Amino acid sequence: MISVGNTIPATPIVAINKNGEDNTTTTELFAGKKVVLFALPGAFTPTCSKSHLPGYVTLNDEFMEKGADMVACLSVNDSFVMSAWAKDQNAENITMLADGGAAFTKALGLDMDTGDFGGVRSKRYAMIIEDNNVKHLNVEAPKEFEVSKAETMLAIL
Repeated sequence: MISVGNTIPATPIVAINKNGEDNTTTTELFAGKKVVLFALPGAFTPTCSKSHLPGYVTLNDEFMEKGADMVACLSVNDSFVMSAWAKDQNAENITMLADGGAAFTKALGLDMDTGDFGGVRSKRYAMIIEDNNVKHLNVEAPKEFEVSKAETMLAIL
């Protein structure tokens, strides 16, 4: 599993924001930026839709005021699902990262197999990345939602 001080692995990723969709790599996307990245098991799932993403949507301006260049939400879903979820959640200021094949999630070592629920998914976590280096990482215990909350990460930033 990736840890503080490690460099973000270079993998393909689809970034979706208010300017559209961009097929890029993680290293290109995070280069020269301070990024608050949070990941969750799935778009349109209960905790993710009711609490996790909405917290970051609400506090996005405060993250920017504290020096973040980007707030990004990652899920092992395709870009169509992530785009629809962003619209549904009024998350136009959050960069949605579609990791459809879980390449980035697996490279981080933060994947989990949920079996028939959805297959390979991301663990719930949040990290602060500065110019492709992990500065802080909070990984949730199974079925927990505390250390990756927007309020927690804002206090750390």
